[in-house]
Amino acid sequence: MISWAIAWTNAKIVNEYLSFYNLIFLRFCIGSLCLLPLVIKTKINSIYYNKTILYVLSASILFFIYNIAFFKGTYYGQAGKGAVFVTTVNPIITIIITILINKKIYVNEIIGILIGVLGGLLIMNVFNEGFSILIDIQNIYFVFCAISWGIMTVVAKYGQQRLPSIQFIFWCYLITTIIAFPFSNLNEIILTNLDSRFYLNFFLVSVGAMSFGTSIYIYATSIIGPVKSSVFIFSVPFLALGFANIILGEILSINVIIGGLLSILAIYVVNKKS
Repeated sequence: MISWAIAWTNAKIVNEYLSFYNLIFLRFCIGSLCLLPLVIKTKINSIYYNKTILYVLSASILFFIYNIAFFKGTYYGQAGKGAVFVTTVNPIITIIITILINKKIYVNEIIGILIGVLGGLLIMNVFNEGFSILIDIQNIYFVFCAISWGIMTVVAKYGQQRLPSIQFIFWCYLITTIIAFPFSNLNEIILTNLDSRFYLNFFLVSVGAMSFGTSIYIYATSIIGPVKSSVFIFSVPFLALGFANIILGEILSINVIIGGLLSILAIYVVNKKS
């Protein structure tokens, strides 16, 4: 969650250097290469049986959509506020999909989600600025982020029932790289023209947030389930706004602190045994 939180600030910075699609291509190319040594050590399973390919392709497409919205959202909007909106809304989408599939939900999960939503609304200062702030044109990309990630969480859960987690993640990263390739313009990527500021932030947004953070998250969904794993995302808003304040100078107010504490409480409530 820490690697994800700072990634919003990292994305805001790397957007100054390369186009959205070039960033996506490089991000997933590096991500798949980082996982390759681990995959080589295991017996590589085929993805062309038992509908596994459908889950891998679906997750890869959702990864691509999410990252388009992620980089565009951080470019046009505020990184900290975007992190709050996305990480508050996508667990709700995950839990709704889970209810529709399993027809079962626990009281503590509902209470935890509601606490997390309240925390997110406080951080966004909705009660002072109004709910219209959530649908501002600068925030529309964050809406797509939340929807695509919520669906991807559930898809990843079922996909890993047919393929070992590390292989599922690797194939998703590799196929997303292939999907992004036609949209990218490699001629614009001149590595010698990029400075240490870019390399540091791109390392954190690709190797840190994706190869490390996202891989662990997807793996966790196969262990504790999509609802419990997605609720850990409620810790990201408070952390993300903290990083945005330190690095980008975005304002950190008392409502952010209170909302962040409520979001952390939501994690405890949802994961508490009934």
